[in-house]
Amino acid sequence: MAKRFLTRWIATFGVVALLVPGSASAEEVRVMISAGFYQVYADLSSAFERATGHKLVTTRGPSMGDSPEAIPTRLGRGETADVVILDGGAADELAHKGLVRAGTKTELALSQIGMVVRAGAAKPDISNVEAFKRLLLAVQSIGYSDSGSGTYLSTVLFPKLGIADQIARKSRKVRGPPSGEPVAAVVARGEVEIGFQQVSELIHTPGVTFVGALSPDLQPGFSFVGVITTAAKQPDAAMALLRFLSSPQAEETLTKNGLKAAPRK
Repeated sequence: MAKRFLTRWIATFGVVALLVPGSASAEEVRVMISAGFYQVYADLSSAFERATGHKLVTTRGPSMGDSPEAIPTRLGRGETADVVILDGGAADELAHKGLVRAGTKTELALSQIGMVVRAGAAKPDISNVEAFKRLLLAVQSIGYSDSGSGTYLSTVLFPKLGIADQIARKSRKVRGPPSGEPVAAVVARGEVEIGFQQVSELIHTPGVTFVGALSPDLQPGFSFVGVITTAAKQPDAAMALLRFLSSPQAEETLTKNGLKAAPRK
């Protein structure tokens, strides 16, 4: 897949388009990335390294939340990166704090929140708001992530549905990678009955059945973006990476991983 992507990129843009302006040297590009876009990045990173000669040094962490591994927390305590790839709203918060260069924000993909049950369990109806609400009240346990999707569910959607207090005691926040695990892994072990996370983080975990994405009127409108940090040592090489990941040639990889291409501007 990566080889085919690289061939299409070179045929369309030429290798020169990937190189750092004014420099033929290979650089070490430090990337901080959240789990929802990680598999796309992992699938394509070797093609970028071959095309440019740059080396990607990667640190993983949630887009937001109270984990010490969360990208905002890492940047806030002085960890360095050239580029961060994370939830679009979290990127805006980093820009407000002066940690990233707002003008470099690059839309990479659109994302939805989805739901899984343990493999073999019946697939419940989540096709509309009322069916979804009935399910949340009926199940014995609920899992959601400690990052963007879980924050939205617990602080916005559940209160909006008027059931936050009723389901609080049976809800569990799951710490994600790098030290944690996907919500789907907790569902697969039978520790929670249903689990929610961004679709790209659910569909490749064994032992679960993907029920589907939440209905459009329940979605928060998440996107994944890349943005250069204000402390970047290799901003040009980092921007080359963002052009690579946001190119039309990446769309097949996005689709395979449960994401959609961002609208072209």
